Amino acid sequence: MNLLDSGSSMGSVIFWGPPGCGKTTLARLLAKKSGSAFKELSATNVGIKEVRDVFEEAKGALTMTGRKTILFLDEVHRFNRAQQDIFLPYLIGATTENPSFKINGALLSRCRVFVLERLTDDDIKQIIARAVSRASSINEDTDNRIDLSDDVPVSSAGPSIDAPSSSQLGSSQASTSMPPPATPALLPFPAYPHITPQVLSALVSLSTGDARTALSLLALVLSSPRSTPTPLLLDALRRSVIAGYDRTGDTHYDLISALHKSVRGGAGSAALYWLARMLRGGEDPLFVARRMVVCASEDIGLADPRALPLAMATYQACQVIGMPECRINLAHLVSYLAEAPKSTRSYMGYKRAEAAAEQDMTLPVPLGIRNAPTRLMEELGYSEGYRYNPDYAHPVHNQFLPDTLKDETFLLKEGDISDKTWSEEALKVWEREQNGGKEWAGRRQRQDNRQGQGCKRTGPMVDSETEDEFGDEDLENVAF
Repeated sequence: MNLLDSGSSMGSVIFWGPPGCGKTTLARLLAKKSGSAFKELSATNVGIKEVRDVFEEAKGALTMTGRKTILFLDEVHRFNRAQQDIFLPYLIGATTENPSFKINGALLSRCRVFVLERLTDDDIKQIIARAVSRASSINEDTDNRIDLSDDVPVSSAGPSIDAPSSSQLGSSQASTSMPPPATPALLPFPAYPHITPQVLSALVSLSTGDARTALSLLALVLSSPRSTPTPLLLDALRRSVIAGYDRTGDTHYDLISALHKSVRGGAGSAALYWLARMLRGGEDPLFVARRMVVCASEDIGLADPRALPLAMATYQACQVIGMPECRINLAHLVSYLAEAPKSTRSYMGYKRAEAAAEQDMTLPVPLGIRNAPTRLMEELGYSEGYRYNPDYAHPVHNQFLPDTLKDETFLLKEGDISDKTWSEEALKVWEREQNGGKEWAGRRQRQDNRQGQGCKRTGPMVDSETEDEFGDEDLENVAF
């Protein structure tokens, strides 16, 4: 808006945010503010032909009247990358998916990306209050059914709420204790006595920051008899909401990342919460089990050799049993991994070895450890001088690495923390937030160690969070 006020051109814009946060409304306001014609399309039901038609119409309007046209394309990520090329000249688009992964690079480089957050509870309350105020001014002779929203993510038509019969009222009272009726002074909207504080709170929480969902649920409440008991109304509201979960969207990767990090950090309660969020949302339990198999080696590793067999057993249990029972197996595994001791020695050792291998993939294998199945190979010195370790009652020496790497150490000894980072700031936060303000016992040990070999300060190390098809990588400090 400030750019328009200053006379600057907006250029191409992409609004990225969750459903119902105001992306379309903001685009309409921009068009109104700039005095441009507004053409709204949705990638869910149009193709390239319809878009070209809008372009031609916009060119004609600009030539004839000098008036610009703003094309707003909702769900722009549904067009494939080749189709998105058509929007290179000009676009205001909206998407619920991460533009970095879903939008053509050429288009993205020409766009301003505005990130819109989900609406807060106070925002939703304000929207509900305005809608009720508007509804109060409408003639209620029209069957008391008020349409306050357009396309909303609730079940088709939602459950109807009729005046409760005596049996319904009795069962409702038996299952849920009836709260005392609110006095008119305590009602959020006295004109609608059935919108009690409990109902208003439910409207806000069930909408999860989505204004369209909030308006749809409000319409359900306003169309119900005003004598409807609060428990019956609350039950109808809960049954009307469909919990959406996209197995390929950002939330999918955000949740599995939260689960993995919680396990790595030893936060068992948090790990179980994210596990429950995923499974209740409809996530494939095998997807979770695969990540935990990786976690068992990456984060627990040599500290607890039993972690990997348990993870594989859980994966097989999920295959054989399936949901909902396998959620118990996954909870068992996640809890075990979260409380298990952690070690990244093997994982980080491999990463060091991998980096060395990538520098030169042609380094020869030392002759002493080469295979010598023929006389010619023996004559060439293959396997010469090799000492078969099990034959000796004492340690023996063989050169196992190429000459240029023979002094390198990739797998550190147990207890060697020379590759770890010491962050005084991070430690103080942990002591304050999780240790009751008391000093970590390891501080004294570190002081003793510094008199010996000490703790080497290094930069943060790469945390791959390996996941075959997941593609989710992060950078984090490795805790010890």
